[in-house]
Amino acid sequence: MHHDPKEIHDWLRSLQDAITHEVEQIDGRAQFRRDAWTREAGGGGESRVLQDGAIFEQAGVNFSHVSGDSLPPSATAHRPHLAGRHWQAMGVSLVFHPRNPYVPTTHMNVRYFQAGSGEDAVGWFGGGYDLTPCYLFEEDARHWHRVAHDAVAPFGNSIYPRFKRWCDEYFWLKHRSEARGIGGLFYDDYSEPHAFELTRAVGESFMRAYAPIVARRRDTPFGEREREFQLYRRGRYVEFNLVWDRGTLFGLQSGGRTESILMSLPPLVRWEYGYAPEPGTPEAKLHEVLARPREWLDGDGA
Repeated sequence: MHHDPKEIHDWLRSLQDAITHEVEQIDGRAQFRRDAWTREAGGGGESRVLQDGAIFEQAGVNFSHVSGDSLPPSATAHRPHLAGRHWQAMGVSLVFHPRNPYVPTTHMNVRYFQAGSGEDAVGWFGGGYDLTPCYLFEEDARHWHRVAHDAVAPFGNSIYPRFKRWCDEYFWLKHRSEARGIGGLFYDDYSEPHAFELTRAVGESFMRAYAPIVARRRDTPFGEREREFQLYRRGRYVEFNLVWDRGTLFGLQSGGRTESILMSLPPLVRWEYGYAPEPGTPEAKLHEVLARPREWLDGDGA
């Protein structure tokens, strides 16, 4: 199905504006620095980064719309017939790293990719969002998945279970045998007739999923133990993004702006050799949940 790239571009910019405004309101102290950039090979974007806020240690909301004459290897692995075609990719990608260890880290991305132009254009959507708590609150996980379920429910009963499973599989750290977080939604190569409407529903439901969790946990007292555990868990985030994430690979292979691509990395992080949480602690509970993805909604989530 043919989509109008301008309509998608305009919606993505409005989504970036809406989310950055809401995050500034939530944080109450810091504002986003805005960096417009251009890419020599074609296109550009705007990176928005908030640092040292009252709630967020770092939050980034990127918009990019880039193009090129030949698809990079990460994009043609499953589509060799598209190699050599002109392409364009646009999307909004965000990562929020809160200061308080009880407020979860989160990631969201919505994107559109098109190979060729005019009548010969082939386009598809992808995206999703996932939650990465350091300390697990089951009511937060259920709320997160309820909003995700309700966002995609109008497009069919099979969508949430399928995209939820896809998310669990995609954000799996094979070298650690554990999930990056408690999941959410993930989809790629999606070209159903409703693909743009579904992608809009995902992007526009994100803050409904995340903001109430921030409000619930932002004032929870914490000490050095919780902060150290948060910095340790952030190491897993770095490992996933640098080893497994296809978006990072595509960005670097296609000559994207390195600062924007690596904006997802936390400002502070630590690794500890041979770390194992004490049995029976909240830290151990998190490790148990990450070792085996769970269903957070009753039955099939309906």
